[in-house]
Amino acid sequence: MNIIEIRNLSKVYDVKTIPVVALNGINLAFSQGEFTSIVGPSGSGKTTLLNLIGGLDTPTSGEIVIDNIDITRLKSRQMIDFRMRNIGFVFQSFNLIPVLTAKENVEFIMQLQGVGKVQRDLRTLELLRSVGLGEKINTRPNKLSGGQQQRVAVARALASKPKFILADEPTANLDSKSAENLLEIMEKLNREENITFIFSTHDSRVVAKARRVITLEDGKISGDVVKG
Repeated sequence: MNIIEIRNLSKVYDVKTIPVVALNGINLAFSQGEFTSIVGPSGSGKTTLLNLIGGLDTPTSGEIVIDNIDITRLKSRQMIDFRMRNIGFVFQSFNLIPVLTAKENVEFIMQLQGVGKVQRDLRTLELLRSVGLGEKINTRPNKLSGGQQQRVAVARALASKPKFILADEPTANLDSKSAENLLEIMEKLNREENITFIFSTHDSRVVAKARRVITLEDGKISGDVVKG
């Protein structure tokens, strides 16, 4: 069953009246439980595609259907609410709130969702333990290593029980050991809990672990390989 369907998706940026085609007629589908990498050279459209799927940007044309809802037709407030309840994000730069502890960063989205304190506390502790940070719940980001901060970001992405997680270059700012640890955690979550991960990456380690690799070149799909 497909949880995401992308139909004839294009994005053209107008840079000082010179149109730049970031995506050109993309057609894709993603099913529940995928562990997929989107690869390609810089400027190929990887981040643009993730931003469009996540509702962080709007396409020039085409449709993005998530659970039978065409998100390109949602108004701004509807998109914010849909994103909060359906999509988890892991960014290259961690994007944690510096004045909040690991626990407070993870539970923040649940507060926005109106989840009660007892339930929030239980889920936050469960998530931080699942990424190996049960003992760091009261630690602020500046006291955590880059790898630990990214694991908090993964826990935060899972907090809302999203339909899928979009990870844009999640290992780019990590050393080799931290990157390997993070990938093992995400792979375990995917395997044991059937959580869908879609990566944009240049990292060969991410590509090696992915079970599907989609290649973009000049805004078009040049390859889509499912590993045996």
